[in-house]
Amino acid sequence: MAIHNDEHSEELTFLREEVKRLRRSLNRLTPGIDLLLKRRGFRIYKKEPADDLVLPEQEYIDEYYGMMHKYSFRLFLRDVIKHQIFFKADEVAKYATPEITREYLSTLSRFGLVEADSDGYRLKKRPIRSFGVTLEWYLAELFKREFGSETAWGVKFRRPAVGGDYDVIVKFDSSLFYAEVKSSPPKQIYDSEITAFLDRVDDLSPEIAVFFMDTELRMKDKLVPLFEQELAKRHEDPPDVTRMERELFHIRNRIFIVNAKENIARNIEKVFSWHYKR
Repeated sequence: MAIHNDEHSEELTFLREEVKRLRRSLNRLTPGIDLLLKRRGFRIYKKEPADDLVLPEQEYIDEYYGMMHKYSFRLFLRDVIKHQIFFKADEVAKYATPEITREYLSTLSRFGLVEADSDGYRLKKRPIRSFGVTLEWYLAELFKREFGSETAWGVKFRRPAVGGDYDVIVKFDSSLFYAEVKSSPPKQIYDSEITAFLDRVDDLSPEIAVFFMDTELRMKDKLVPLFEQELAKRHEDPPDVTRMERELFHIRNRIFIVNAKENIARNIEKVFSWHYKR
């Protein structure tokens, strides 16, 4: 039985890698992200700002990316940025055990991102305004590594009617995918942010749009009602915000509300599957 399971696991890993390889090949044969944007009347003015990005040197990028899969590490990193001038271990240990927190601090020290300061620590690169830019980088990296996609993040266009950043834009085959990325909990999201997101969706016209929140909290209590209220303002007969499963929702199989519960990559995979099957 163990041998059979090992063979099945190896075959599954091979097939996943083969799908990634084929997607990378397809991406090279289909129009690039700049051309897909140009066809919609968009040209990138600025992208991928480095000022608030918390990244290690290239030799540690793969390990850092792997750690970013962990929800507890992302919450820990968010607290490190919050207390960046000076903090003690217990101030960034709200979401992990003291032992795990010490491991995370040791890893960040090895990466050269934090340094000891008297009886505590401080972030080496300062000031950092928020965790948001680093989270955008991670989502873009996830699309590149897990789905073989071309990406751009922290994108700005010169659009007088609809402004702001387009957090993550992805070329998936010959389609555009747009994700709004939020690191705040649902209680800190306001109706103006839903309005801005839907305005950008209308302007950009991506095949798939996602409002992603890096939280394991419920979407139904706060976020879904905000979308329902905004849709009621825009449509005489507003579309439903429909649950796909757990805390994943869709609007007409094209706009999705997604959180980080269980696994971000799997949740995004479910979005793609739901959209293309319908």
